[in-house]
Amino acid sequence: MNKYQHKRGEIKDNAIEALLHDPLFRQRVEKNKKGKEVMQGRVKIVRRVTGRPVVIG
Repeated sequence: MNKYQHKRGEIKDNAIEALLHDPLFRQRVEKNKKGKEVMQGRVKIVRRVTGRPVVIG
């Protein structure tokens, strides 16, 4: 098992609580892989490059 190099400095009393406040366990926002907003983003990119909207799909 690999050891994780935490960014909390020297941990004294509560090691579990210190690791919970480490960037390893921060909240992340999941990006949609499917759906309406994803397709609109792809159309914007193609429009920017070619100058006209193209539906990819």
